[in-house]
Amino acid sequence: MSPADTLAADRPRAARPVEHDDAASTAQRRGATGRLLRSELRLVFGRKRNLVLLAGLGLIPIIIGVVVLITQDTAIAGQGPPFLQKITSNGLFLVLTSLFSCLPLLLPLTVAIVSGDAIAGEAQAGTLRYLLVTPVPRTRMLLVKAVGGLTFAAAAVLTIAVVGLVVGGIFFGFGDVTLLSGDRVSTADGLLRTLGITAYVILSLTGLVAVGLFFSTLTEVPVAAMAATIVVPVVSTVLSALPQLTAIHGGLLTFHWLDFGEFMRLDVDYSTLGQGLAVQAAWVAIFGTLAWSRFTTADVTS
Repeated sequence: MSPADTLAADRPRAARPVEHDDAASTAQRRGATGRLLRSELRLVFGRKRNLVLLAGLGLIPIIIGVVVLITQDTAIAGQGPPFLQKITSNGLFLVLTSLFSCLPLLLPLTVAIVSGDAIAGEAQAGTLRYLLVTPVPRTRMLLVKAVGGLTFAAAAVLTIAVVGLVVGGIFFGFGDVTLLSGDRVSTADGLLRTLGITAYVILSLTGLVAVGLFFSTLTEVPVAAMAATIVVPVVSTVLSALPQLTAIHGGLLTFHWLDFGEFMRLDVDYSTLGQGLAVQAAWVAIFGTLAWSRFTTADVTS
């Protein structure tokens, strides 16, 4: 390169506006965050353990559908969880029954395994220190881990809902939906309500993701973080059953989880649903802050 060319190349760099530098820096950060997020999603959805979890959840609607189909003309037909007796008349209720059956234990267990492994798994594998040396800001990494956990939680719920919808349609078909009040709405309205239920269940798991992320920052043993995370909804459910603790029921993690039944009323009480989402937002804020405080100040040695 000639001196003139060198000067021509250097001059714009020296005279580059500050705004240009800021824009380039912002674009670079966004690109780095995008690459980190894609890498995290590949890691989460590429693990055989996580794929087995999704496959197991997908089997639940199939099992329920087959059992209901086989026993629909027997004496035990209609027994079981709410909505079960309505499955034979409308396949949409297979989605509701499957979510109702999985929400107390299987979905929380799935979320606990993935979110509890988020940071602790990297620490145990010895990759966390190298990720931070890259360098990747700790706040950005924590956010990426949170998004990865939330995405997997959404995928878990959607797996149940989609499989339930397909199996329900094949086995029992669709039609007008009978609500809890006895009123009937169109199939399209029923599908919208089912979509609302699915979205509410996904959002109901956000607090648990934050809890798992926090415990994951406390240890280098993923199993310990997973176990601590799953204990929280179990204890919350036990406390919700004690009438002596009515004063704190509204703030418990799991107390509003089954409020998705509001979508099956003719006039949906959105205030009840809003209370449930507000509780999840509070849990996310509290445990997200605790996770950030711990992770950004911890001495990472592995």
